[in-house]
Amino acid sequence: MRRFLMFICLLLAESLCAQPDSKALRALFDTYQEEENRLNPLGATFNGDYRYNDQLPVTFTDSYAAKWEALLQHYLGALSGIRRERLNEQDRLSYDVFEWNTKAALEGLRFKSSRIPLTHFTGMHLTLAQAGGGDGFQPFKTVRDYEQWARRAAGFAVWADSAIRYMRLGMAEGIVLPRALVLKMIPQLEGFVVNDAAESVYFKPVRNFAEDVPEAERARLRELYTALVREHLVPAYRRLATFVKDEYLPAARIADGWGSLPGGATWYAFLVRQSTTGTLTPEAIHQLGLSEVARIRGEMERMKDVAGFNGSLNDYVAFLRAGPGGGGYRTVAEFLAGYKAIEARIAPRLKNLFVTVPKTPLEVRAVEAARAATSPAHYVAGLADGSRAGIFYVPVVDATRARVRESLFLHEGVPGHHYQIMLQRENERLPAFRRLGGFTAFAEGWGLYAESLGKDLGLYTDDYQAMSALLDELYRAARLVVDPGIHAKGWTREQGIRYLQEEALLGERTAMLEVERYMAIPGQALGYKVGSLKLQELRDRYRRQLGAAFDLAQFHHQVLKDGALPLDLLEGKLDAWARSVGGQGR
Repeated sequence: MRRFLMFICLLLAESLCAQPDSKALRALFDTYQEEENRLNPLGATFNGDYRYNDQLPVTFTDSYAAKWEALLQHYLGALSGIRRERLNEQDRLSYDVFEWNTKAALEGLRFKSSRIPLTHFTGMHLTLAQAGGGDGFQPFKTVRDYEQWARRAAGFAVWADSAIRYMRLGMAEGIVLPRALVLKMIPQLEGFVVNDAAESVYFKPVRNFAEDVPEAERARLRELYTALVREHLVPAYRRLATFVKDEYLPAARIADGWGSLPGGATWYAFLVRQSTTGTLTPEAIHQLGLSEVARIRGEMERMKDVAGFNGSLNDYVAFLRAGPGGGGYRTVAEFLAGYKAIEARIAPRLKNLFVTVPKTPLEVRAVEAARAATSPAHYVAGLADGSRAGIFYVPVVDATRARVRESLFLHEGVPGHHYQIMLQRENERLPAFRRLGGFTAFAEGWGLYAESLGKDLGLYTDDYQAMSALLDELYRAARLVVDPGIHAKGWTREQGIRYLQEEALLGERTAMLEVERYMAIPGQALGYKVGSLKLQELRDRYRRQLGAAFDLAQFHHQVLKDGALPLDLLEGKLDAWARSVGGQGR
């Protein structure tokens, strides 16, 4: 009894000692989030903090980078004053994640990403349109909401002029985009230049007013938005389009890879580490991709043989793709409903694989028409307070020819991004920077891992869907080959397209869009397969280690319950969990 009481006293003493450091840590995180929201008001809006909804700072300028660097250095210094050893397990994890994030962000500031403020894939010219269409993350419920958005959107003129200035600096320094991407940007920018303000995507909120906007205010707001489009947005887009066409295109680089830029090899290696949250080099990832492509193609060959198909793998894939109709959808709405139907089908089995599920609902929407031809399917997080659902965006060019892909829904919707991101956002035990943050290798790794659960969820029951899932995994593996191929090994855009066509069996247009994505955001596509492989490795390790004590639902719970983590921190956390389960078994 005495020994037990002494043990309790020691625990209490440790707890009391830890309190000052834990309180200091949480206070640090709270003040950091406040300062970050002020510095990044668009991000604050996206995350549900609406205090800065009328602001649109230019976040790529040197002056902005100096403010950001000062903020990061200050909080990294403050973190070092907290005694990590006196924190509890969850606070130590938060300490480590914050330190990882801050150091990575500081390292990223070494590179001149400001010289490339927009591509055909990323940039405020696209983000603003998605936010301002009336059904994105910017709220349009009250008169004040409409007025705040008008002030924010008017700031795009300054953003566009700043982008031109910094792109000219990039032209002088040799930090420019490849010609193939610039050619895609020109019609994209010109698409926002309209003669009639009512035709603009930015006019949608006043074509479809929120119910709470009084009738007496609507005419005034229409006039406000007409002026916004005519006097601010259209001229800004026109200036950008003219600059890109007349000045930037002639200066665009011929080489396609990041390695051709000044300091590009070091820059790309950083982007790889940032995406994969690990230490793999571009060459190691390239070789990993080659082995994974060979393995997955072997599985596909076996599937073809089981089906009794006489012909090549390419012929079999073409046969499946040319199979009965595109689902018989007559409208975009019918096609989107086809995706929602998957959620209902898998619902009875989800409880066998997950301990907790998010409260936030999932919606399925079509990508805006202006981006449908170039945008991939993607997920936009909801808000934990229930005021905004999670949204799975699907590009639809022609609904009558479209086919629902089960693996895509598992990745972007349930149990992929929607489960991972919303369970994290709904977890009030986590500090705000963890609830709202993320890591590509974790988030996209989980999305790809979720695709592998299709058979457990009663999907992939026909050859088309089963092969589609393998094809999706195959082209994620091929990314490991092509991305470093282009950026570290001197491959051309055409070589990358040809590899994806021949080895990943993608159509020419899809292969082109994929390669141009890798060219626009180097390294980002690597996190999918690297993260998925790590999750599969850990699951297999614990299944062998724990035997009958291994529970797949509990494994998923442990992966998701603390939000996104760098892969080495995730592995350390799960190893500790497995040891505790093994100890209980003894």
